[in-house]
Amino acid sequence: MEYAEEAIVVSKKAVDCDCKGQMQAAVYYYKEAATLLELAWKIRKDDPLANEWCQKSHDYVNRAEALEYQIQNEAANNMESINQDKVRLKQCKYLLKQALDIDESGKEDLAIDTYTQAIELSLKVKKEISDDEMIKNLTTLIERALDRAEKLKQSKESNLCNSSNNTAVIHKKILQNQTPKILVTPKNDLYTEAEKRVLLFTSKINNKEYVPFMDVDLLERFQLSIPFTDSDGLLTLSSEQIKKIVHWIRPDQLCSDPKMVVGDSIDFYSIKQTIVTDCSLVASLAVCAVYEKTFKQRLITSIIYPQKHNGQPVYNPFGKYMIKFHLNGIQRKVIIDDLLPVGQYNSLLCSHSSNKNEFWVSLIEKAYLKVMGGYDFPGSSSNIDLHALTGWIPERCAIRLDEKTFNADGLFETLYTRLCKGDVLITVATSLMSEEEERRTGLVSSHAYAVLAVQKVNDLKLLQLKNPWAHVRWKGRYSELDEKSWTSQLRKTLNYDPTSAATFDNGIFWIDYASVIHHFDVFCMNWNPAIFPYTSCIHKTWNTGTGPISDLYNISENPQFFLDVGNINSGAVWILLTRHITELQDFKENREYISVLVYKNNGKRVHYPNDPEPYISGTRINSPHYLCKIVINDKTPSKYTLVVSQYEKMNTINYTLRAYATCPFTMKELINSYNPKFKTTVNGEWKGVRAGGCLNHSTYNDNPKFKLTVDGSSDTEALQIELKAPKQYQVGVEISCVGLNNINATAKFKSKSSGSYRLVCTG
Repeated sequence: MEYAEEAIVVSKKAVDCDCKGQMQAAVYYYKEAATLLELAWKIRKDDPLANEWCQKSHDYVNRAEALEYQIQNEAANNMESINQDKVRLKQCKYLLKQALDIDESGKEDLAIDTYTQAIELSLKVKKEISDDEMIKNLTTLIERALDRAEKLKQSKESNLCNSSNNTAVIHKKILQNQTPKILVTPKNDLYTEAEKRVLLFTSKINNKEYVPFMDVDLLERFQLSIPFTDSDGLLTLSSEQIKKIVHWIRPDQLCSDPKMVVGDSIDFYSIKQTIVTDCSLVASLAVCAVYEKTFKQRLITSIIYPQKHNGQPVYNPFGKYMIKFHLNGIQRKVIIDDLLPVGQYNSLLCSHSSNKNEFWVSLIEKAYLKVMGGYDFPGSSSNIDLHALTGWIPERCAIRLDEKTFNADGLFETLYTRLCKGDVLITVATSLMSEEEERRTGLVSSHAYAVLAVQKVNDLKLLQLKNPWAHVRWKGRYSELDEKSWTSQLRKTLNYDPTSAATFDNGIFWIDYASVIHHFDVFCMNWNPAIFPYTSCIHKTWNTGTGPISDLYNISENPQFFLDVGNINSGAVWILLTRHITELQDFKENREYISVLVYKNNGKRVHYPNDPEPYISGTRINSPHYLCKIVINDKTPSKYTLVVSQYEKMNTINYTLRAYATCPFTMKELINSYNPKFKTTVNGEWKGVRAGGCLNHSTYNDNPKFKLTVDGSSDTEALQIELKAPKQYQVGVEISCVGLNNINATAKFKSKSSGSYRLVCTG
């Protein structure tokens, strides 16, 4: 009995250490106790307490493993915390640097504000970190900022006091300056620590870091002593560029008067793609240019810095630019220089404006392709590109004439009515075409075109398209060659002269809608988020090890979210799932098929993909974005369950789930409350007499049975049983309570069943 007695002594030490939070020591003693009990069991298997020793040994091993897991988790979190601390220290230093720069420029008010921001952030970070060296650095930073801010305030106070006018107002301003400004942000607008980790982790794209764009970035310093050169180096060239490259030069070496934008607005006519395979991006720039010209609002040019107070970008003779993109769930900044690749005779080997003095096209393309790995771009889709450029909501509408669900007339009405309102940006793309088909139609295989206009003249439906090449046009009906179809009335209505258009090929043409849906493959639409007054988003990670690889049979561990739209009779909620992409190879060979399933489940957790049947069952697509639309009326419920789904989960994914709505709503994560402390797996088989069949058979009781003893003493203990079998079999579980350790207790249930037989069964 000495092993058992010694185990009792050791186990008491384990429990004592566990209670005190001394996890390392507890792990050691639990393992020692388990070993001693196992030895006692092996030596005295016939002892009345042998089974209890065996069970206790397993319990101690399980507890030791649970503590080890907790220790590892905390260590990982501490490492993340350290990394986050370094990032935040850099942010404080950067903010102080901005304050010093503004101070040097003589802008006292703005300098005081920026010093105050640096102090507030530093004080906040100082409270949240524990590293002594970092705290010392922050203390120095705070003292430096305080000292300079106080001197500026005293100088300003002295100047104000010397003035005889507006004494009361001056006094008020002095008091305001003496009070630190604290930005109060609503709690629901703050990122959780987990969300910050997601956004920080996915800041690194193709081995380069693109941090979130913040207000302080508006103070980015663009004035340098020498021309700026990007520390990330020159972009990788495409194979065609490599053949033709002569050197890299700056705009002021190409023309005498370089500008970012020539004139008051940009022009879609001038945009031209060259030898870089980014037709989707150039088509996207063209439709943005149409929007700016039509609605007099800066959409694409407003993402370029430096810029004037009115948002118009300006040429920087020092060659440094900052571009703001929507990447991996948030706005991020991309810093570039203005070195551009040129070939013979200084001809640009990148997309550009036909106006030789204008460079907004070339620089936006350079910034975007920097993120995408270089000019050797594998190609994309305009809805992906436009979302990155503008943040507008991406949607793809495949043209499938052979499918009953494809509504060609309804699609045209949507394009026609919404484009003219500025609600949507549209491009359209061809599928793979033969050379003969290309020659006959004038269209380019697997190519994106900008939709400049959608018109309806009586019963005639027409679209005006632009080939990003700025040449090569449609040869069919309503092209400039089809003078017969262009009646005098139609020419007048659309202000178009086919004879004049035939003299110069700029890649712009009219085409009838019937020809579009016959020759093209997909419409890419990006919707203006301003049409939705309410929006909310959540940034999350879905780990590879959470849940089964395939969710065709069980989705209980998939990320799930509660959506409540309240009691309204009409409205819409659009759900956008965006998978964060951090590697070029992932973008080239996207094998992650994602979707969002919507259930009318009163916002409760769903365990099986078809029980209940999904209200909206999304098609899984290998795109970074998936859009799901929920239409609300007086017959639809107010509460829904949203389930993030993958076809086959091969890798951990980071994602953003964003909701846009015409009505107030609530969206929050459904936490999986079942988090087992103890878990065990038993393998068995149905074979011979043990294959008893379903309840209808008299041999049902011959099915495999297992005895399960639960030692939990709390009323809140939870038990989950999962039965897995080959895919061709549907299975079920029945559990019956046969006894209680506490004779005074009442059983929670007598018998429970998992219900209808399924491919995977959870009870």
